[in-house]
Amino acid sequence: MGKEIERKFLVKKELLPSLEGFWDIKQGYLSYYPEVRIRHITYKDGGRSGFLTVKGNGTLVRSEYEYFIDDDEALEMLDLCLNILTKKRYILDRWEVDIFEGDLDGLILAEIELYSEDELVELPEWVGEEVTADSSYKNKNLHLLKVR
Repeated sequence: MGKEIERKFLVKKELLPSLEGFWDIKQGYLSYYPEVRIRHITYKDGGRSGFLTVKGNGTLVRSEYEYFIDDDEALEMLDLCLNILTKKRYILDRWEVDIFEGDLDGLILAEIELYSEDELVELPEWVGEEVTADSSYKNKNLHLLKVR
């Protein structure tokens, strides 16, 4: 079974180091229960990928199944989604830093995938409040969150 173990944090923007080489991500949801996500990524080198992801319930640990799909088909499937999130993703060591756009402009989240539930992680100075257990910060719910 596929499994995701992940912690999510707000970011202290003023302490964030200089970022380079982002990925453009568009994602939408075909279903919320179970969570079925379509994602289209344009990488910093211009390459493109599509993904279909199915996620189970949970906060720190949950089932996750992810499949590559044709990037043009991913764009077509995004047209079936009610809400599309757009963000730029930067990689800093093991951290993924997402800077949201559109209605969520100003929101920056950092995620780290863990090897085990009890793994100790040293938090960089730019990592702020943990929001792993706050369901309003799940990507599928972020269209409800208005950050200004």
